[in-house]
Amino acid sequence: MHQFDRILAATDLSAPARHAAERAALVSKEACAPLDLLHVANFDTLERLRLLINVAPDDMLARVLDTAQARIAELALALNQRYGISAGIRVTAGSLLPKLVKECEALTAGLLVCGAQGESVLRHFLLGTTARRILSTAKCPVLIVKQAPHAPYQRVLVPVDFSPSSLRVIRHARSIAPLAEIVLLHAFDVPFARDIRSARIDDEIIDLYRVAAKQEALQKLTALRDEAGLSSNGSCLIVLRGDARSRIIEQEQKMDCDLIVIGKHGKGLVEKLLMGSVTEHVLSEARNDVLVSI
Repeated sequence: MHQFDRILAATDLSAPARHAAERAALVSKEACAPLDLLHVANFDTLERLRLLINVAPDDMLARVLDTAQARIAELALALNQRYGISAGIRVTAGSLLPKLVKECEALTAGLLVCGAQGESVLRHFLLGTTARRILSTAKCPVLIVKQAPHAPYQRVLVPVDFSPSSLRVIRHARSIAPLAEIVLLHAFDVPFARDIRSARIDDEIIDLYRVAAKQEALQKLTALRDEAGLSSNGSCLIVLRGDARSRIIEQEQKMDCDLIVIGKHGKGLVEKLLMGSVTEHVLSEARNDVLVSI
C-alpha cells in the first residue's frame, strides 16, 4: 500500500515550478494518489505593487487571485491532457511557508512537491531559518524537483546510516518510485583511525579493521534490504569508505540515479541543517531530484 495518500504541489507558476507540477502528476499517476496544485500570492509583493499603481487593497488582491486562478486552472488542464490526472487547484494569499504547512495539514498531504528554482521553496531553503522551519514543521516528505521530468523515476539512490529511520526512508523511496531500481548506499569510516595510526599500528592491521567494518556494514545493509521487502533483482547494495556527502553525490552520477531519497533524522541532520549537514550538501550539489524523508 502506498504511503502518499495525497500529493500537494506548490507552484509559483514559473517554468521551473511547472517541472515540479509535472513530476507531481507523474508520481500521482504511478502511486494512484490524488494531486492538488497550490499557489500562494505573497502579501508583501502585492502591497508594494499596489502602492506603485495606487489601487485599493481589495481590488489588487482580487485581480491577482483571479489571474492566478486562471493560470493554475490552465496548468491543471495541461496536466490532465498529458498525464490523465485531474488535479485540484487551491489559490490563496499570505506568507508562503505558513500557508504551505497549513494546506498540507488541511489536505492531510502525504507528499509536498516543490521546484528548485525561481520563487519556489528551495530559494527559501537557502535562507537557513526558513528552511529549518519547513523541514522541522512539515509532517510529510518534501520532494525538491530539479529536472524536467520525462518518465517515472528509473533508479533511486537511498543513503542509509542504519538509524531507526532508515527503514522509513527506503519505504518512501519505494512509494515514490514503485518500479525503479533502489540503490542502497552506506558510507562508513573506521572510528579512531587517526588514534590507531598515531599509536604506530601497522597499516596492515588498519586495513584488516577496515575490511571487517565494511563486511559488517554490508551485512547490515543486506538485512535492511530484506526487512524493507526489496528483492535482490530490483535493488543494489553499495558500501564505501569515506565522507557520506561526497560519496552520495559521486554515486548519484556514477550509478546514473535520477532521484536521491535522504532522511532528515539524527542530531547532525536536524540541528545542523543547512550548516554543513549531509542533507544541505545533497540539496545543493545533487544534479537530480531530492526527496527529504520526514
